[in-house]
Amino acid sequence: MNPTLHQAWRGAIDVVFPRSCTNCSGLVEDGRLRHLCLRCEQTLRLVEAPYCSTCGHPFYGELLDNRSCPHCELLVPVFREGKTGVLLKGSGRSLIHALKYHQGLHVLEDITAIMRMVPGYVDYLQGAVLVPVPLHPRKLRERGYNQSLLLAKCCVQAVDGQARIEELLRRVVDTVSQTHFDRVTRQENLKNAFALAPSAAITPGQHYILVDDVFTTGSTLNACAAILRRAGCLNLDVITFGHG
Repeated sequence: MNPTLHQAWRGAIDVVFPRSCTNCSGLVEDGRLRHLCLRCEQTLRLVEAPYCSTCGHPFYGELLDNRSCPHCELLVPVFREGKTGVLLKGSGRSLIHALKYHQGLHVLEDITAIMRMVPGYVDYLQGAVLVPVPLHPRKLRERGYNQSLLLAKCCVQAVDGQARIEELLRRVVDTVSQTHFDRVTRQENLKNAFALAPSAAITPGQHYILVDDVFTTGSTLNACAAILRRAGCLNLDVITFGHG
């Protein structure tokens, strides 16, 4: 559709069906995002430097040499670096929860726009092969989609196609939700949970980036990274949309 006609069509739809804010349920009228009102958009906690090179969480206050990040200080990362887009508070949490738990595919447009707003996010993705963290087939049937794959597609859109997706991993153990578990329990639950996809082919010199929705303890990303490392992936980073 012609961009001008598309904009006019969306404007007409918005008149008939006014948009409500994903975070506060108020009317969305102005701002850069379609599903957050201007007030909630302004509360988004975009991650800027300086931040932890492992998990992406920002540092606050005066930096000290060799300062460890409390969010990942017990993690022994198999991957090289990590980056995240927003802190999982308020509006950022509402976007992820809408996508992950409420079939909120409409927020993907805003998530792509936010990726473009985060300093350095697009540069980090340029030219990489994006590997989404897989869901177990049962969970995929239950939810209807893999949110990590959808976020990887957002990443490709954010860099105007200057990255590609390869589904190199599969989840072979149907673990229970990790949401309320501590790091040790998560790591134990994820042992042997992932495997290389049957048709996966690793190019050692290629830059790979694991994509997940949220960085919490890093256990899931690390378990996936271990599989890719053993398969010969030498240049491996991770990225998430949120941290929390």
